[in-house]
Amino acid sequence: MASHMTTNGPSGLREWRPDPADRRKGPTVADESTVRIRLRPPRHRVERRAIGWWTTQALAFVVPVLIALAATAVFIPPARFWLVLALVVIAVLSVPYVLVMPQWRYRVHRWEITDDAVYTAAGWLRQEWRIAPMSRIQTVDTVRGPLQQLFNLSSVTVTTASAAGPLSIDGLDRATAQAVVEQLTATTQATPGDAT
Repeated sequence: MASHMTTNGPSGLREWRPDPADRRKGPTVADESTVRIRLRPPRHRVERRAIGWWTTQALAFVVPVLIALAATAVFIPPARFWLVLALVVIAVLSVPYVLVMPQWRYRVHRWEITDDAVYTAAGWLRQEWRIAPMSRIQTVDTVRGPLQQLFNLSSVTVTTASAAGPLSIDGLDRATAQAVVEQLTATTQATPGDAT
């Protein structure tokens, strides 16, 4: 089912509505009423522990590169100057990445679930707001990687019938993630529509 966004009044808030050209023959619940979902920022923050998780991820990416450059500089003397220069540049750029990125992501990442839709806001350099109407949800999954388990966090992935791909709510407490999955499962089962 296609959809389009329309501006709603002077506030500039937008609504999602089914595309009238995409209606099937015969009345259905979705055809008879317009789904009104406002594009707005989600209300809930992720867990504060997500800052530690994102910091650890950043260090796990940066530290091996720095170690590899340092080791290579020791064992290849002719290239030492360039390897040390690369090491210094990467180390200088890594400091703000490791210190600022996790804090920034914590400020940006939001989520909310209503009876009508799932709202997410994510990113740090490229920020994205997404809305998934309940009638479009196909699957709901929980992911707990090794680092997430260390911080007692989980991610919830909501797969929809959208070309934009699944929505992901990262940095949730394990118990909160389980409650979100249960709520989404119950709500989507009670919501009319074929999730296509």
